Amino acid sequence: MILTNIGTIKEILSRHGFSFSKGLGQNFIINPDICPKIAENGNAEKGFGIIEIGTGIGVLTAELARRADKVCAVEIDSRLMPVLEETLHEFNNIKIFNEDIMKCDLQRIIKEEFSGLKTAVCANLPYYITSPVLMLLLESRLPVESITVMVQKEAAQRLCAKVGSRESGAITVAVNYYGTAKQLFSVSRGSFMPSPNVDSAVIKIEPRNVPLLNENDEKFFFKMVKSGFSQRRKTAANAVSSMMNIPKNNIYTVLRALGLSESSRIEELDMTQLTEFSKLLKKTVN
Repeated sequence: MILTNIGTIKEILSRHGFSFSKGLGQNFIINPDICPKIAENGNAEKGFGIIEIGTGIGVLTAELARRADKVCAVEIDSRLMPVLEETLHEFNNIKIFNEDIMKCDLQRIIKEEFSGLKTAVCANLPYYITSPVLMLLLESRLPVESITVMVQKEAAQRLCAKVGSRESGAITVAVNYYGTAKQLFSVSRGSFMPSPNVDSAVIKIEPRNVPLLNENDEKFFFKMVKSGFSQRRKTAANAVSSMMNIPKNNIYTVLRALGLSESSRIEELDMTQLTEFSKLLKKTVN
């Protein structure tokens, strides 16, 4: 059964009375070259358990299962359960969780299902939920080797941008705080059914083993970043002072200590400057 064949897909879905949900951002992969590349780049290999988020009809799920020891896939759409029973029937190393990924206990799944295995995440993420899912995975500090996901191309460029560049944003800083991200390859809109209005790209995030800041400093850091990027046209002094109620003189003192201009904006600072700025600024308000 070739799960990337349009005729096969239509026949299976029709037989199960399935129709695509715009609300769930469903775009199934029909390009046969994509899933093997995602699996190859996403640590789908012996000795690994793979968490997949969103299954479609199981194209990527099957590719992951052929390579890894076990696959645990989280799929919110209950209408796909009978479809997956048919398309994935040949595999005995796949377990499907019919749950909302945002409410799923991934720590428990890893502990109970992947004993003795390394873990990685692979997914074709719906565009509308890309940032919430990535932040969930990173903030949870799951014991994973990598997170390899397909996202909207514009989102991929922002997620993988250099912190401090014009393309970066608060989400760029967040991803770089928790790990390192790189764009692997682009995927044209014609690789999906139904075809979306934009192209996609596959990115890989490798989480850091050691946090950049301790827990208390971390909370202050993200509050500062949010303040700065929510008013990115303003200087760091104006944005952070107004949002966090910190005297501007405190901020100017810290900027000068770091060799930065008093007119610097948060979006212009690189990752090292941001973490140092945050640590020094927090000391002025304690």
